Amino acid sequence: MSRIPVTILTGFLGSGKTTLLNRILTEKHGLRIAVIENEFGEVGIDHELVISTDEELFEMNNGCICCTVRGDLIRILGNLMKRRDKFDHILIETTGLADPGPVVQTFFVDDELREKTIVNGVVTLVDAHHIVGQLEQTHEAEEQVAFADVIVLNKCDLVPEENLDALEQRVRGINALATIHRTTRADIDIAKVLEVGGFNLDRAVEVNPHFLDAHGHHHHHHSEIFSVGIEAEGECDGRKLNDWISKLVREQGKDIFRMKGVFAVKNQADRVVFQGVHMLVDAASGGPWAGRPRKNAVVFIGRNLNREALNAGFRMCLA
Repeated sequence: MSRIPVTILTGFLGSGKTTLLNRILTEKHGLRIAVIENEFGEVGIDHELVISTDEELFEMNNGCICCTVRGDLIRILGNLMKRRDKFDHILIETTGLADPGPVVQTFFVDDELREKTIVNGVVTLVDAHHIVGQLEQTHEAEEQVAFADVIVLNKCDLVPEENLDALEQRVRGINALATIHRTTRADIDIAKVLEVGGFNLDRAVEVNPHFLDAHGHHHHHHSEIFSVGIEAEGECDGRKLNDWISKLVREQGKDIFRMKGVFAVKNQADRVVFQGVHMLVDAASGGPWAGRPRKNAVVFIGRNLNREALNAGFRMCLA
């Protein structure tokens, strides 16, 4: 069977996560989603909607399954996997904490989960009305933005259009990779939240071919978290690449929130895709190059990154 995609939903209390979750659990979207809810008690999912209760799993009448995490994530996922035929996607809602890292890492570390699931991406809900203040007052807000593959900029009805444009620029300065959707009352096509497509570097580069070199320089004074992108023709030496990435995460892992790369490795027919969260890195095949030019692209999103050193380190890996 193919690996089940997992989406991790994060965002501060008040950003609209509850609204979005209730949409997922009640709307007739035709998708079968297992929702793992971290703060079940507070959310107040309408129990009229619950069809059958089996231990911690509740089946919703639109085909979704909901379960509450009081115990260990791995145990819950194990229980969920026994009902593998009932859903096609897993959505995990994290509490209002900043760093969804440990949740993402769970899927890299556990061998059985690595076989059965694949991390599709992190979706962060942001309160457009309050985010500027939050970015200035807390590291958490910056970290949540840094982690995202998709940012749902919610409560846009409360903010004038020109402020929203400036806000997106601000968010881009921290995270050059995420796709941004503007919403009101978390009203978004559920598929946009679920079909993140991992972090598709090709797509990011297509959307804005200069995104790799356009960010960072003029943003430093804004924020100590920013993105560094590197792109290079040619092929990498597999061993050097592994050594470089291992050394990087060992030495700077706590400051690297996300790392994503697609590499052309010498003597490998397929694209090699790396994704990293803090100290943990997962490598996988990105499928055949299929006529596309073999090239390398990598993006680091983190705190106080050294652009020059990262570029130099990468150049050393070229074959």
